[in-house]
Amino acid sequence: MQDLDIGDQGLHPESYIKLKKNKINTFCKCFPQEIGNDYIHINDNTLSLSCFQPMKNLYGDDVSPLYPQPGPYFADGRRRVDYVLAYQIQKPSGDRRRSSKFGENNFIRRLRRSLSMRSSRAPLQPKEDPEIAAQEQRADYHEDDKRFRREEFEENLLETGLELEKDEGCKIPGIGFLKIHAPWNVLCREAEFMKLKMPTKKVRTTIKRLSSKIRLFIHKVTAPLHPKVDANRPQSMICLSDLSSSSSSLQLLYQEWASYSVFYKYQPIGLIRKYFGEKVGLYFAWLGVYTQMLIPAAIVGVIVFLYGCATVDDNIPSMEICDPRNNITMCPLCDHACSYWKLVTACGTARASHLFDNPATVFFSIFMALWAVLFMEHWKRRQMRLNYIWDLTGFGEEEEGEKVKLTCTDRMPAYLTTLVTMCFLIAVTFAIVFGVILYRISIKAALHISSYPAARSNIRATVKTTAAIINLIIIIVLDEIYGAIARWLTTLEVPKTDKSFEERLIFKTFILKFVNAFTPIVYLAFFRGRLVGRPGKYLYVVGSYRMEECAHAGCLMELCIQLCITMLGKQLIQNNLFEIGIPKLKKLLRRRKSELDSKQEEELNNSLQRHEKDHLLGPFVGLSPEYMEMIIQFGMVTLFVASFPLAPLFALLNNIIEIRLDAKKFVMELRRPIAAKAKDIGIWYNLLRGLSKVAVIVNAFVISFTSDFIPRLVYQYMYSPDGTMHGFIDHTLSSFNVSDFQPGTAPQQPMNLGHKVETCRYKDYREPPWSNTPYELSKEFWAILAARLAFVIVFQNVVMLMSDFVDWLIPDIPKDISLQIHKEKILMVELFMKEEQGKRLAARDNHHRDTHRFVLPLVSLHLLHFECEHTA
Repeated sequence: MQDLDIGDQGLHPESYIKLKKNKINTFCKCFPQEIGNDYIHINDNTLSLSCFQPMKNLYGDDVSPLYPQPGPYFADGRRRVDYVLAYQIQKPSGDRRRSSKFGENNFIRRLRRSLSMRSSRAPLQPKEDPEIAAQEQRADYHEDDKRFRREEFEENLLETGLELEKDEGCKIPGIGFLKIHAPWNVLCREAEFMKLKMPTKKVRTTIKRLSSKIRLFIHKVTAPLHPKVDANRPQSMICLSDLSSSSSSLQLLYQEWASYSVFYKYQPIGLIRKYFGEKVGLYFAWLGVYTQMLIPAAIVGVIVFLYGCATVDDNIPSMEICDPRNNITMCPLCDHACSYWKLVTACGTARASHLFDNPATVFFSIFMALWAVLFMEHWKRRQMRLNYIWDLTGFGEEEEGEKVKLTCTDRMPAYLTTLVTMCFLIAVTFAIVFGVILYRISIKAALHISSYPAARSNIRATVKTTAAIINLIIIIVLDEIYGAIARWLTTLEVPKTDKSFEERLIFKTFILKFVNAFTPIVYLAFFRGRLVGRPGKYLYVVGSYRMEECAHAGCLMELCIQLCITMLGKQLIQNNLFEIGIPKLKKLLRRRKSELDSKQEEELNNSLQRHEKDHLLGPFVGLSPEYMEMIIQFGMVTLFVASFPLAPLFALLNNIIEIRLDAKKFVMELRRPIAAKAKDIGIWYNLLRGLSKVAVIVNAFVISFTSDFIPRLVYQYMYSPDGTMHGFIDHTLSSFNVSDFQPGTAPQQPMNLGHKVETCRYKDYREPPWSNTPYELSKEFWAILAARLAFVIVFQNVVMLMSDFVDWLIPDIPKDISLQIHKEKILMVELFMKEEQGKRLAARDNHHRDTHRFVLPLVSLHLLHFECEHTA
């Protein structure tokens, strides 16, 4: 429902939304929950707040009380419609029986019965099937029971003072509407119950502080970026189909928020909160802060990438790989089918790896860890400012009582089912990733033995790309399956409150989707190339499948490709195309199923009332899907940013589109959600906090174990004869005598290079075959391992310490807000003291007045007694 035009009655529209929320919760509590099965609405069949449908556009400019039929008024044309309930209209039992007799299935049954009667030649009277009659009787009983409970619910609404009007003659077949009007006295009563504050007058004070002047200067400079919206100005109401009036809140949202032409502007958060409620307003405020904070991260990431591009020609290790004079012969990449190859053929991969594996990535990892802390602190300050502006500082969510009384013993089977199912689904994810690994191994061997030169030309790139695309498809499919299973598991647990249900559902869904999205990435970063073995003693799985090896430049390039395809694919396909394509597809299917042509459908749409049009819109399913996709993106940006510095840039571009796409969806395609109050983003903040902490550890391991940053440092300062990187490639390669191959694993074509190979090289730190301990791990391996572990410990503690220092340095509450809250408290105390002082003065005056009245008769009595004695 839009902001109601009740300014002439003395109540702010925002307060009216709060009144309705509390009032309807009270109405829903006064009746059993099963009544929700009778009312069709947005999210589910429960009689929570969502059982009521707020209208998107109540008061159009083309609607007048003199013509009440097309507008959102009662039949009298005076009382406005505040809420609308939708329910199914069932045919009477007699009509249903008559229609069932002429149905298609019953026609076949009667035909079979008549044929059997003719075959038996028995003149039997046709009888109704007893099974069908029993089903119809049960359906009648169920419909009567629902109708009785619906009538009882309506009586409860009338007892609270609401006014109702039914509309069962609408043009949507099988749907009836119950219009609800809240009189002014009911609103005033509920306002007293909720203790709403009256709007206060803002007093403009002269700005004297330097920070206030700086803030005002920044506001003037960024004035073109602010939307042309005044959230505190009352807006008139128009229909959604009429976007010509500039005074409509919906039209302003459409022009200044849901349009792609204003992508560079700030969001009208005040108007969003005013139209959709605090909960939706906080989501878009958080999304705006997140997108705004991605700008510096994207700029630094691009600078790091450009630094890698600028220094690629000066990188000594890649120059040694690309130098054909080195003439290094490498061992086969697979058994029997693969042959020896020259290291110079990996020149392109080595040069590309330097774009992401250079010294600047270490700085970028530290920067992103601090960026995550700054983002969290900035959001806390922004959230506190919004709480103060929206009068939510003293708001506490009221938890409903436990719906079903269950003991721990009663809940134990559901908890065990949840635990076993979650472990099973995680194991399924691991198994699918292992299947993709087997695909890579088998397809690589198949391409090596292929007779087509095009297939053998670029085997690594083909295998990497196709495997990453397969992983992306699996992730998208499993996300939908895991979401449905998480909801089912949460329903089994029967949480005590709706808030507990939402938090448990979010946590389960996040765990499953996080594991689903990041398992392939974790494998590439930390496990691939480390469980391989060595030539002559490789590690095999599922029979004769040899485990994968990394390229000579490391697995960082493959990790980057996987991150890039997964991130872009999820953003383009799952987030954007699904949100755009699925509603369009549903509309297309609805039009094809309709028997009306386009002209008749347009006429029908124009003849529908506002609440009938709103009923045809898509249901609002909550904010959890929107939050979830952003949380997964935040993980992509922070967890493995050392391997993909361009991740913040891609996230920024996606979010710019995502904000306007979500805005258009909320304004044009979804039913208007119930305005719900909330002072924070709930469990999502804890998930963000946890991801920012885990990101520090993950990036430390990526830099230490996945990239060659530590081996290069160890070589330069411990083993290099001249303190440079010359000779680093030869230092990282070990030697293998080809006569030590196991039977059946030697190459089929040993003369592939044109000469006989006696010794080949492979990437590892092992002793040469002519040493006393051939093929054993060398001292260099243990020195590099110690340096890697030391780097992880130092990096983690230093970055954590810096993050905690930044967290301590920045206050959670802005200084101007804290001063304003302090002033309000002082004013309240002064007002209270003045009131108490006035009461004391009034009590003292009353006491003196009573004392004077008592003393005066006493003195008169003494004088009378004295005169009597004197006379005697």
